[in-house]
Amino acid sequence: MISVVIITHNEAANIGRTLASVQPLVAGGKGEIIVVDSGSTDRTVEIAESFGAKVFIEEWKGYAAQKNSAIDKATGAWILSLDADEEVEPSLAEEINAISSASPPNIQAYWIPRENKFLGRWIKHGGYWPDPKLRLFRKGAARFEDRAVHEDARLSEGTALHLKGSILHHSYPTLTDYIDHMNRYSSLGAEMLVAKGRGRFSAFNIVLRPFATFIYNYFFRLGFLDGREGLLLHLYHAVYVSWKYSKAWELARKTD
Repeated sequence: MISVVIITHNEAANIGRTLASVQPLVAGGKGEIIVVDSGSTDRTVEIAESFGAKVFIEEWKGYAAQKNSAIDKATGAWILSLDADEEVEPSLAEEINAISSASPPNIQAYWIPRENKFLGRWIKHGGYWPDPKLRLFRKGAARFEDRAVHEDARLSEGTALHLKGSILHHSYPTLTDYIDHMNRYSSLGAEMLVAKGRGRFSAFNIVLRPFATFIYNYFFRLGFLDGREGLLLHLYHAVYVSWKYSKAWELARKTD
């Protein structure tokens, strides 16, 4: 059996699409859906339950801790970890079904490419594709590392292979979504920098590093090939880098 695990908070706009995409993996009792919700005030829980998900309400503990809590509740031999704004494409579902029934015993996990969408466009350049994520693994073989942001699953032992089918990441349908997300993530990233003792004011980090990030991703990694969406994505990502280091300095100054 496979366990699909998802964490949520006010994801009514996304969760239905995600859960519909995993029905080929869990239909007929061959799998389960575990949702750990952190107090949604919209219809997230109602929608999840309508798809047969087992919903657990828990206080927010951080991204990694929340995802590991969902993993701990899974009973399947295989775990597929998804974000609430992701979708399993049909070809990936077929691959996963084949793996869960006949995977070599020495293979503990699988990397899955992720198609990141920005303003509805699949971003294929600038370092955003294929964006492999370790999301399918045997129970007990992997956990999410303890980081405030950009947490990834880490394999404890064994071998991981790569799948061909993709996770579709409907990440930022509007600029407002992206700016809100980057504002939140830059604050968390700043906390990580301060914890590492990197909170001093630096013109290099606040001005030159963001500029270099834009040049590298937009030109050298061919981000310009993604049109207007690519320009906006890499421009505002550079702004995010500046925000992160500026907030780190502000936070360090408050704690001195």
